[in-house]
This record gives sequence, structure tokens and C-alpha cells, in this order.
Amino acid sequence: MTHGGLPEGAGHEKPERPSYIGIHSLDNATDILFVSSGCGSGVGWTSSHVMTMKAREFVVGGFDAGDYPSVYQKKVKANSDGEEEEEEASAFQMYVYLQTAHNVPVLTRVTGFKCDNCVLYVGVAFPEVPYKHMQELEVQELDGAMRRMNITKDRAASSALSKRGQLPAETRAPLYHSKGKATKAALILEHPDAAAIETEETGRRPAGPLIVFCTGSISKLVDADPADLHNFPFMRLIAPEDLLHTSEFFEKLADSPDVLFETFALLHRPPVIDGDIIVADVDNQRVVVECLGASVTDGVALMLRRLRIAPPPKRDSVGNFIHSKAHEIDEKSGYVSLAELISSDCETTDIDDIWSQLR
Repeated sequence: MTHGGLPEGAGHEKPERPSYIGIHSLDNATDILFVSSGCGSGVGWTSSHVMTMKAREFVVGGFDAGDYPSVYQKKVKANSDGEEEEEEASAFQMYVYLQTAHNVPVLTRVTGFKCDNCVLYVGVAFPEVPYKHMQELEVQELDGAMRRMNITKDRAASSALSKRGQLPAETRAPLYHSKGKATKAALILEHPDAAAIETEETGRRPAGPLIVFCTGSISKLVDADPADLHNFPFMRLIAPEDLLHTSEFFEKLADSPDVLFETFALLHRPPVIDGDIIVADVDNQRVVVECLGASVTDGVALMLRRLRIAPPPKRDSVGNFIHSKAHEIDEKSGYVSLAELISSDCETTDIDDIWSQLR
């Protein structure tokens, strides 16, 4: 028996699953630009060999080879007024069989974060699940309308409508929304050592995990050159009032197989280069972001989405921060928190039971 398009046995747990993080281009080619060393246990090839290949070449199934890259392509639909409207989803999850060096496809949960010109993905393998030929590619949106999509059927239907010069109608309004196009940036960090990032509420800035990769759009969030952020401690970008809050988020990531959501504030002008003029925290604007994060054995993938710019929080007479509202959503911003949606209304996620069985 199968359930939700996945083979029997997919719900059995197995500790220390092969996992890895990668980046591929946001186009039909899906050229692999980076992959962590964990891919060796996931697909059997070294990271240097994998980076000579294309992501779409790994996906095995009876569906068209173009189905996988189409997951991340811009989708335009007609809203209730008949106007063209671009969909907002930028985080996706799917279960697919990936080809391995041993020529035995392995079931893998792929979580993809869509950035401006690349896709950051997290792969978690389930080698104990036997191969089953999949005829269709199904994907779960983690934001946007949070729909369960059948990419194979959607592409066929969209192709038929395009031939008639029509747009597919919007069948469900997005639950995740913000005013205008949100600025996003993706980062890959070293796997955090919880002991290294724990901090007391003293404003002391810990080192924390180093940034291994970041997209160029990070410079739209903070006043820093992406090249200068390579091997830079991520926690030094965090506003001091949110250090404890953010370190707790990393601890949760280390213990969870799921994509987690959190909101915290970055310093707009972080002290990146020694010798530069240091802007005092009390004079440094905060960039409040919502973070989607996923952790594997050899790294952490983050996607940051800017919510708003905020002034520094006030301090009391002895210099302590009075209160930080960075993790709260401005009710007047027109923004709905991903974490709020998932925790408060489980019926809006369209997630079948099988999606929560694989860990």
C-alpha cells in the first residue's frame, strides 16, 4: 500500500539520516553551484563531482525532466478581477527519488528556498525506502498559498491554456502576503555548536557559526559587501537585544528535522571590517527579518525575508533594553507570519499526514 503518492515504509524513522545542503541556478539548466560534503552519504558522489552536474539530472521518475525546474519558475495567475498576479511562494518541499553513484535511486526529501537567481536546497535521504516509480511530481508550498501542487498535471494544464492565450485562474488566495515584493537573501552557515552561541542577556556578542555562502542580495538587508561576509560570524549581524532569542532558534534548528520559522532583527550597519567606523548599537537601525531555516549534519540553510526597518529599542537608566518587539508582527503592515499561519490554523496547510511522518 502507498499513501499520498509515497511508498510503503516511508514513515519509519532512522537516526542520523544522510543530509546535505546545495545551491543550483534558478533556470531550466539547474547547474549545481555548491553542495556540502554530506552529499557523499546522500548520493554517493563527492561534492566536486556533483558540482559538474545539474540538479534536474538527479531526479528519477516517469514525469518530464522539466517538471523539477518548473517548481521554482515564476507563476502568473489571473485573480478574481481577471488581472495578472504573480504568486508569492518561495519555499517548497517535495519527496523525490534521486539517482546515486550506485545506480540505486534513493528517496530524498528536498526543501528548496527560491532566491533571486538561485535555489538553496536541503536534501535528507531515506535509503531504507524501496524504489517506486513515480509518474507525477508533487510539491508542498511552505509559504504563499501553502498549497499541495501536482507539478506534472499543472504544467500540462498550463500548456493547454497558453495555447489558447489564457491564464490559469487563481483558485485560492495566498495566505502569506506583504506589501510589495519582499527583499530576500539566502545563506549557508557552518553547523552551529550550541555551546558556542549560548549567551546571557548582557549584550556580549558570541562568535557563533560562520557564513559559508550568501547571495548578493544580502547587501540589500545589511550595509555590507557579500565578499566581506564570507567566513564572518553570523551572530555578529544580529541586534544585541535579539542575541538570546536567535541563539535559542539555532538550538531548535539543531534538534529538528523540519523547516523552522523565526523573526529577529539584524543590525543595518554591522561591524564587518576591522578599522571601519563602528556605529553604536543605539544609533544603528534594525532590519527586522523573518527567517526560514533548516539544519543538516554539515550546515544550516537560512532564507531571510525583510519585514521592515525599525529604530533601535530604548534602554532604561542602567542601559538595559526595555523591550524588543522584533519578533512581533506589525499589525498595520499587512503581513501574516508564516509561524502564525502554521500554528494557528492547521487546516490551511493542505499537508497530508504522510508529510509529517518522514523525519
